[in-house]
Amino acid sequence: MANDSSDFARSMAIATSGLRAQAGRMRVISENIANADSTAQSAGGDPYRRKVPTFSSALDRTLDAQVVTLGRIKPDQSAFRVRYEPNNPAADATGNVKYPNVNSVVEMTDMRDAQRSYEANLNIISATRRMIQRTLDILKS
Repeated sequence: MANDSSDFARSMAIATSGLRAQAGRMRVISENIANADSTAQSAGGDPYRRKVPTFSSALDRTLDAQVVTLGRIKPDQSAFRVRYEPNNPAADATGNVKYPNVNSVVEMTDMRDAQRSYEANLNIISATRRMIQRTLDILKS
């Protein structure tokens, strides 16, 4: 049972790290979506720049297992969207307004992927808890 319990703890800790990483990813995606149509504070300035979350693998020495962490949040260096809107207060001298390099379709696809990964990790935790409960029930009888 001692070895089983450490395996259960390791499984739950690994899945929990996945939950945290995917929750962080969803936070970044939400920020991107919220700013998709914002403009710069000043005329001709740069608007919000899309952020891209990364993941890192780390050794958890107490568990002797690889866990995932949310890595650096990197700025997406792709070009801003530009629209000719000479009456917009954010327009430059030529009447162009820069909009964020956020594509809502891409963000929604990424959000769905993050949601599926989050749910998969949650399912691992639920399955592990059920296995622990079944083991305890067997040991009681």
